[in-house]
Amino acid sequence: MEIRPFDAADTDAVVQLWNDCGLTRPWNDPHRDIARKRSVAPELFCVGVDAGGRLMASIMIGYDGHRGWINYLAVHQAHQRQGNARRLVQHAERLLTVRGCPKLNLQVRAGNEAVIALYESLGYANDQSVTLGKRLIADI
Repeated sequence: MEIRPFDAADTDAVVQLWNDCGLTRPWNDPHRDIARKRSVAPELFCVGVDAGGRLMASIMIGYDGHRGWINYLAVHQAHQRQGNARRLVQHAERLLTVRGCPKLNLQVRAGNEAVIALYESLGYANDQSVTLGKRLIADI
């Protein structure tokens, strides 16, 4: 898998990947999420492509000067369990480390034990934190 920055031409394939991986929700417009990310540190939005150049993975990385974040980590089902998610996370860690990011946080939906196990295998641990959210701008 080659990891490269997201390009606008990737939009439809990325949204399809997110849908296929169950990452989208009715209250989030993935096209708006992409547009927002492209306006803030777009170099931290990456995709993985196979040898034929076909999009197979994505990761949206954020850094606010205090903590790094991972969102929309997705690997196409045909390419899962081959180390591709691990490579994307390690890529994110490198990008954030060179920016001086001291800690990387991420969220996993409750009950997604396979993804929790993946992150634990990469050294991540439950911080015993509760995440709260409040929508400021409605997408739908």
